Amino acid sequence: MTRCVEVTGADGIRLAAWEFADPSRRSGQTERPSGVLLLHGLMGRASHWAPVAHRLAERHRVVALDQRGHGASDKPAEGPYTREAYVADAEAAVEQLGLAPVTLVGHAMGALTAWQLAAKRPDLVRALVIHDMRASALGAASQREWEDWFRTWPVPFATLAEVRKWFGEDDPWTERPTPARGEFFAEVMEEHADGWRPVFSRRRMLTSRATWVHDAHWEELAQVECPTLVVRGVDGKLGRAEAQEMVRVLPRGQYAEVTDAGHLAHYDQPEAWRAAIEPFLDGVLTS
Repeated sequence: MTRCVEVTGADGIRLAAWEFADPSRRSGQTERPSGVLLLHGLMGRASHWAPVAHRLAERHRVVALDQRGHGASDKPAEGPYTREAYVADAEAAVEQLGLAPVTLVGHAMGALTAWQLAAKRPDLVRALVIHDMRASALGAASQREWEDWFRTWPVPFATLAEVRKWFGEDDPWTERPTPARGEFFAEVMEEHADGWRPVFSRRRMLTSRATWVHDAHWEELAQVECPTLVVRGVDGKLGRAEAQEMVRVLPRGQYAEVTDAGHLAHYDQPEAWRAAIEPFLDGVLTS
């Protein structure tokens, strides 16, 4: 069972937060379940967490946030789409939904938002899971590559089947057929009179990305006081050496990886991804 809860973010923006409730949880349960906030990556949405969120909800109070410019949340034309705005939105969600002390679980850009919030407000955060996000600066060349990639999208797509085929097979960024990637992007499309288009603005995605891609984030990582798990798909964007260096820099860092998985490990390998993070969650949430 999933319900949408409205959150007021920075600058009064309306954010959609999706709470995943386990109907089998006893109605008479007196113990307050621990709060978990799931933060998707750039171009993602809260529903991408569904494969793992429903299982985590068996033991925790699980909420996934559609971040500004994404999903069902507001998409102001002029933003702001700054790091400060994304972090303030997540902070507002934690406080307004009564999730503190929360475990933050972030994928890619959402992971950066999570560790920046953990550094800013250690009083709100019990634990942190960083999934496939680099602390190193990616640089201007990476941003230009994304600009070029966005221009290759054959938008609008005539059908969702075309969306799945292009992102799962034909996209030049796809090294091999990846059906889960096609499904991932099909979830962020909406139908218009001329066909299927993304729910987000590609221009605003580039604006969001520009606020973090040119900078390294090691200093903020070192300021995270809570237990933190760095988890990566073996074929993802975060290399093992950098992940292990992130663990070393973190005051209370741990490491895990998911084999036979890439950047979208939580989405295309949900059981393996849960198996990688649950020992960590069990340790920090029962201590």
